[in-house]
Amino acid sequence: MRALASLKLTAAALLALAAGVTWAYVVRSQALAAVLAPMTLLTLNLGAAILVHPTFRRQLPLLVFHLALLALVLLAAAGRLSYLNGRVELATGEEFSRLLDSERGPLHYSRLERVAFVNEGFEIDYAPKWKRTETRNRVRWRAADGTERSGIIGDQTPLVLEGYRFYTTSNKGFALVLEWRPANGRAARGTLHLPPYPVMQLGQQAEWLLPSTDQKVLARLRIDEELIDYEKASGFRLPPKHDVEIQVDGKSHRLVPGSALELAGGRLGYHGLTTWMGYVVFSDWTLPWLLAAALLAAGTLAWHFWRKYA
Repeated sequence: MRALASLKLTAAALLALAAGVTWAYVVRSQALAAVLAPMTLLTLNLGAAILVHPTFRRQLPLLVFHLALLALVLLAAAGRLSYLNGRVELATGEEFSRLLDSERGPLHYSRLERVAFVNEGFEIDYAPKWKRTETRNRVRWRAADGTERSGIIGDQTPLVLEGYRFYTTSNKGFALVLEWRPANGRAARGTLHLPPYPVMQLGQQAEWLLPSTDQKVLARLRIDEELIDYEKASGFRLPPKHDVEIQVDGKSHRLVPGSALELAGGRLGYHGLTTWMGYVVFSDWTLPWLLAAALLAAGTLAWHFWRKYA
């Protein structure tokens, strides 16, 4: 027990934790094990120190301080085991259904299937030089009591549902509303997200695999004006006038909202332009408890030194 409580072991475990965090950020493979192993060692080391050294038991502030440190280590480990960090993109009017990709702890209990909200569009203010200032995203969701609610979220104001926090990001752009009507079969309608705007304003094109076929078409948005002024304050907006160039089988075709293109096997229709927003999704139930443990540790350490040197 005394060997487990050694300060030399503490120093070695802290070095191992620093190495594990560096590994997690740089290499990423086996990141959880690289962090949890030294955290487990630190937990055992701190617990043994509390039991072995009578100084902790004689001085209440010092005892509470080390218990708060132990709680911090345990909570940090629990957070890495149960967290989720993901992202999703939703067109205006689209309801959330699934994540594009995510990272999660092995013990994360998913509640995403109970999350339902709709992106109802956004407004973004820009300072000169395309510096994004404020994002106001209107969302609508159904609360736990069954009532429908609405609100505005942003980069710092999340939508919180089932313990998940949804924040807006700088990742947003335009989306083409397309419909594929095969000669034999049901029509399929969806949105094709173009690259982020204005970061990639010169590359507003994307491929779409026609539903139930192996044929791809390339859709390119054509805009005649600069929508966000680079030299002065401006805002994100839809272009008042645009058209779409469709490339298929080496040929180009021009479509305007409401027009269609006859292709082999069906009819491709263009219904208009809308927007899409990218969200970051985060869940970690330990964060408020980590804050409480950190405040308790700081307070009791101040109490200890006040008693010692007052």
